[in-house]
Amino acid sequence: MDRRLKQADLAAAVGISASYLNLIEHDRRRIGGKVLNDLARVLGVEPAQLSDGAEGVLLDRLRGAVASRLTGTVDLGRAEDFATRFPGWAALVVDAEDRIALLEARVAALTDRLAHDPKLASSLHEVISAVTSIRATSSILVNSENIDRDWQGRFHRNIYDDSQRLTEASRALTTFLEAPTQQGAAGLSPLDEAEGFLAGLGFHVPALEGADPALTPQAAAQAATGPRSLAARDILTAHLIRYRADAVALPLDRFAPAARAARYDPALLATEFAVPLAQVLRRLAHLPDDDGHPPMGLVLCDGAGGIRMVKEAAGFTLPRGGTACPLWPLFAALSQPGQPIRAEVALPGAPVRRFLCYAVAGVEGPLSFDAPGLVSSVMLVLPDARLPGLAAAQPRPVGLACRVCPRPDCAARREPSILDTAPA
Repeated sequence: MDRRLKQADLAAAVGISASYLNLIEHDRRRIGGKVLNDLARVLGVEPAQLSDGAEGVLLDRLRGAVASRLTGTVDLGRAEDFATRFPGWAALVVDAEDRIALLEARVAALTDRLAHDPKLASSLHEVISAVTSIRATSSILVNSENIDRDWQGRFHRNIYDDSQRLTEASRALTTFLEAPTQQGAAGLSPLDEAEGFLAGLGFHVPALEGADPALTPQAAAQAATGPRSLAARDILTAHLIRYRADAVALPLDRFAPAARAARYDPALLATEFAVPLAQVLRRLAHLPDDDGHPPMGLVLCDGAGGIRMVKEAAGFTLPRGGTACPLWPLFAALSQPGQPIRAEVALPGAPVRRFLCYAVAGVEGPLSFDAPGLVSSVMLVLPDARLPGLAAAQPRPVGLACRVCPRPDCAARREPSILDTAPA
């Protein structure tokens, strides 16, 4: 910014891609040697100035990793001493925590798919049907001694046809469940692909910021690395078009300091900028996470409660299959479009995780007497429920989904839990 260089221009001058530079800025790639020296040369600074913050970043990540797994036997106050004396081991702890978080996210996504995805249910039904048919036919052949040649031929053809059907169903099932090999890649659906790319950027897209953005939303989606399917790029393009509209209405250079001054209160910001509350909620969640803003999650859903996008935050996620806990403010807002909702919620567990949520629903697109209005809902999630000081004595109990919620007597429960239903 001091050199008035765009991110893409700096990356080109150094000989790396803009996306790789973005990962470096967000501490998702380590640098050294030639790349570090080239960046320092182009920026006109000493290499040490670019690496001085590395220890602080490592310490912040270490504290986060320790806090998320704190069991009472770890002295969190000595994290700085540990990071300073043993930076290699500290980095290993942080990397291990990142890997654990990634694996937990994959398990949660697969659990959601196994429980609720209609495509998976159809594939499993086809496999079971084919196996049952093959078993029944082969049982007849084995247990019947006097079968004429014509009937034997029919049974053999049935077994062959069913085995072909089983092969195709198994192949489809394997393809569907195939896990991604690259860290951070989602790969389970077009929506997961688009979300994976955005998560790699921290849901902040510098190329779409400012009065003269480096790329158009369409060009940014086409240049994105990660999403492979056409459907994923269509989802990403739609999201980036809306992102750009939000960036125009709420310019980063004005909105970021205003958000700090308002202590991230969406209602105050919506009044100050005279924009819809939903736009403020989205913009807050897309603030750059390396600029001192608190971590914030975001969920978008349609009028049927189907999840359209999730930005995860510390301890927060929601299943994408449209079967999340209906007690979240996101879904309550659907029944009262235009009415903002603020609530502090708590997830079961030890310790209990509390979040401050802001939600609002509204009608998308132009209004018409001859077409139904398309209602959608947006929810901003602050993992630190103390911001901006609501601190309800009795937060609203919520869960992720009925199948993985241990709350015993929930009036909103749709199906039994696979977990022990001990009091949470």
